[in-house]
Amino acid sequence: MVRITAFLLITAIIVSCKLMPKEEKSKTDIKSQKMKNNIAWKHSTNIYEVNVRQYTEEGTFNAFVKELPRLKDMGVEVLWFMPITPIAQEKKKGSLGSYYACSDYTSINPEFGTLDDFKRLVDTAHVMGFKVIIDWVANHTGWDHVWTKAHPEYYLRDTVTGTFQIASGMDDIIELDYSNSELRKAMIDAMKFWVNECDIDGFRCDLASWVEVDFWQEARPQLDALKPLFWLGEFDELENPEYGKVFDASYSWKWMHKTKDFYQQGLPIAELVDLLRQYSTLGDSSMRAWFTSNHDENSWNGTEYEKYGDMAKSLAVFSCTWNGAPLIYSGQELPLKNKRLEFFEKDPIPWTGKYELHDFYKTLLNLHATHPALRGGDPAVTTYLIHTNAADKIFAYLRKNGDAEVLVLLNWSADTVAFNIEDAKVRGSFKSVFSGAENNFDTVKEFQLYPWEYLVYVK
Repeated sequence: MVRITAFLLITAIIVSCKLMPKEEKSKTDIKSQKMKNNIAWKHSTNIYEVNVRQYTEEGTFNAFVKELPRLKDMGVEVLWFMPITPIAQEKKKGSLGSYYACSDYTSINPEFGTLDDFKRLVDTAHVMGFKVIIDWVANHTGWDHVWTKAHPEYYLRDTVTGTFQIASGMDDIIELDYSNSELRKAMIDAMKFWVNECDIDGFRCDLASWVEVDFWQEARPQLDALKPLFWLGEFDELENPEYGKVFDASYSWKWMHKTKDFYQQGLPIAELVDLLRQYSTLGDSSMRAWFTSNHDENSWNGTEYEKYGDMAKSLAVFSCTWNGAPLIYSGQELPLKNKRLEFFEKDPIPWTGKYELHDFYKTLLNLHATHPALRGGDPAVTTYLIHTNAADKIFAYLRKNGDAEVLVLLNWSADTVAFNIEDAKVRGSFKSVFSGAENNFDTVKEFQLYPWEYLVYVK
């Protein structure tokens, strides 16, 4: 019964992954395109989140520059820097405070260095071929942000006490009032500062859906007029579809939580298939960022190995080969198996000089960056789920762009599984990207995968 159910859901997702009706898709894309500049590199990019404070013992921009050659070799393309603005001191958490409690939108956190240091870092990164985006916290500031004195009217007020309104129970931050047109202008001007002064390539917008969508609709065209930018929003488009019309990519929160429950609670694979079907209905006018860890997850909910155990690497393979953009957090290449980084204190990543997963990510990131079938948010690419006789344990899919094809086989079970590929779409010779071994799928369709093992083939 489980296999029958999974097969029916797989049949459904094949249809929805394969196509949204052309007329419906074109209307969606046209509407979205009015809001977005179509920067070509976004379709094949990946994102690496940089926690400057914890990345090196020094915790500075200048110290991080030394890591660029290694990250370049690993295949990293976009460097996302967690907030680089100074941290509010009033009511701060811990001894150093939260990056997300800003005290000035157009200054540099002295903990990291100077504005000139950051400019040199961006310039060096650009010369090496990286793109640079910065975290932008538009919903709230810290209690002693310069605006609390110069423009207290920019803030929401508690209806009982009349004081600044605390942001959803986090008592070190206070919320801004986007009904104020002058605030909106000031916020957009602050964002322009970083494009004009430092030539950044985009923004990762913190808690994007906590800010009215019409602010982003107002801000993006003005910012993109300076240069075409990449916009990553912290929201799940299944819950906030209107934001997907503004942002190039969004978070896959539901997927992250569902895969954790799948591993820890033994959910049926059909539930994962159904969720992917829901994501596929969003079309290609925006992308999902797929990840197994980030700064919040690592610090508060556990590392990817605490959450996903032996499934962690297989999920990383998925993140780099499904439709969208892979997102990697600082230290995942080490990996940080049981190390949660402190959020409000100095707690450097325990680098050893050995990067166990460097080549693993290098293979996947380079494949994602160069293979036409792995382009994210590109309607020329079709994703097919592939039928096997072990649909309750094997998750298999083929991504296709013209003659270019990538086949992914994932054993999402704790069992060693022998299975057959029973799908006429998989034909011809493929080569494994990890081992280099070749296989002719016209003649050999029987496989065995160990628990949580993965195979990735290119045609």
